[in-house]
Amino acid sequence: MKSLAELQAIKDKMKSKVVLREGSEEIRVVVGMATCGIAAGARPVLNAFVEAVNESGLAEKVTVSQTGCIGICQYEPVVEIMEAGKEKVTYVKMTPEKAKEVVEQHLKNGNVVSKYTISNNKD
Repeated sequence: MKSLAELQAIKDKMKSKVVLREGSEEIRVVVGMATCGIAAGARPVLNAFVEAVNESGLAEKVTVSQTGCIGICQYEPVVEIMEAGKEKVTYVKMTPEKAKEVVEQHLKNGNVVSKYTISNNKD
């Protein structure tokens, strides 16, 4: 590293790779990252949400974070989306591909992807 400008360039490059923790709190995406979630594939799901939110230009209004056990281990990976003034939506058995679809349909266009919600996946 030779200069502060080079350090800033590295910071800017890596910023999109880091879990989003800032935002307006208008929309919160929380990924269950306890042992059960990680074992079921939650880490790639979390990464997919972070990347898709950044690519969609939603970083100003969407906060992506992780939490411990959500309590429904048989449905892992679990993602909860909370929006001000709306009922919480719980997505279950998530994959990176499903995460990208949820960003496009739910976060960007306001349409809940019902086929991935807990109410449509009860055994």
